[in-house]
Amino acid sequence: MKPARVLIVPGLHGSGPAHWQTWLQAHWRNAVRVQQDDWSDPDLLRWSRRIGEAAARDPDTPWIAVAHSFGCLALAHHLAQRPRRDEGGIAGALFVAPAAPARFGLGEVVPQRRLGVPATLLSSDTDPWMPAADAAAWAARWGARCINLGDVGHINVDAGFGPLPRALQITQSLIRRVERARRPQRAGILEFSFAV
Repeated sequence: MKPARVLIVPGLHGSGPAHWQTWLQAHWRNAVRVQQDDWSDPDLLRWSRRIGEAAARDPDTPWIAVAHSFGCLALAHHLAQRPRRDEGGIAGALFVAPAAPARFGLGEVVPQRRLGVPATLLSSDTDPWMPAADAAAWAARWGARCINLGDVGHINVDAGFGPLPRALQITQSLIRRVERARRPQRAGILEFSFAV
């Protein structure tokens, strides 16, 4: 079995060298960053397809996807569209500061149901891209645990985030959870030897 890998899913304009996603990616030498043709053109279907293409390059690997802003919407869309598989594909997700679907006219397109993978959503009380109450509602729809970081803006470079230790902790936790779930189940049967 191949070990889980990290898949970085940036938002609008990508994640530059000072962004927490770049910092996080540096923690795993085999992490992969999803690439878009045009980081300034938020096309949900195209961005979602690119996530699938990136994960498909190593199809037997379970991926932990870490998304930011519009990348969260693309990741949710990808997860809702993908076929179920026993091995490989996105196996866990961290959504950080998702953008409001309505801002892009996507309120009816972004999935409104559980996404079928262990997931956590980090939100903020002062995120200009999505109010905290809306973030909590999306987390509930997607079946994700919601953690509100308080007064921290959009959780990006402009809000003061280079390193984001909480994202590192959650990603590591998702990796451990996925790896535990993949271990062969032990029968739990004790073998007794009886002297005759």
